[in-house]
Amino acid sequence: MKRFLTVAVLLLAAGCGNPLAGGGEGGTSGDIIIGASDVGESLLLAQIYAGALRQAGASDVTVRPPVGSREVVVKALQDKSLSVVPDYSGNLLRYFDKDTTATTSQDVYAQLRQKLPAGFEVLDQAPAEDKDLLVVGPQLASSGVKTFSDLGPRCRDLVFGGPGQWSSRWKDKIKALYGCEFKEIRTTDTGGPVTVAALKSGEVQVADLFSTSSTIAANGFVPLVDDKNMFPAQNIVPLVARGTLSPAEVAALNRVSAALTTAELTRLNVEFTEEKRNPLDIAEDFLARA
Repeated sequence: MKRFLTVAVLLLAAGCGNPLAGGGEGGTSGDIIIGASDVGESLLLAQIYAGALRQAGASDVTVRPPVGSREVVVKALQDKSLSVVPDYSGNLLRYFDKDTTATTSQDVYAQLRQKLPAGFEVLDQAPAEDKDLLVVGPQLASSGVKTFSDLGPRCRDLVFGGPGQWSSRWKDKIKALYGCEFKEIRTTDTGGPVTVAALKSGEVQVADLFSTSSTIAANGFVPLVDDKNMFPAQNIVPLVARGTLSPAEVAALNRVSAALTTAELTRLNVEFTEEKRNPLDIAEDFLARA
């Protein structure tokens, strides 16, 4: 996943040196090493986790700069050079069980806990999700298109815009579930400015964006209800190397998850990507509210 800013931009936005620097490999001396991917959302979550763990009494917590693909993350958790990473329930389940058919938040989380190999655990999942959405402009929404089922019969007259892999992942699925065959499928980008511009201009009438994207409300776009759960749940969940956190530290991260809603996560992303706030300040303010 996906979008926001790279680490280099994050460091510039922080304006106070490298807030993510730190280092050591950790994991062998009681240090807690938090990993993150190179997108703003993951980095913000890592800083929130770090702050919560420090509040719980952890004395040596490091947020490590981006650690790479999920394969790299899993290996690092296995050898305990990482202690914890923020992840997404649906993607994580599909990594460990490519044949899963679970889609709802409860089913995905339950299966994820069953499918995790020894040495891993997931803590409580947050209500917050960052998942695919189909989004339309207000004119199409006002004509009665509110759900994927509403969209289905109209697809033959509509142009879709989304990432290059959309056809291979979802073209057959949306046809089977909703009878939707778009007039044309155009590759724009992965929930980014090209997709937004295409939907805003009317070049496409339906687009794939993400549930925490600030551009949806900013442009008056309308997310459609996936009433047959085509897209699997993608709740935020801490993935942990078993045995690296104390009970108090586990409880601290569970409290973070309980307070993290999709609306709150969207707001945090706006503060980082649009308001250019220091990620450490964003994390501190969130924890003060949580």
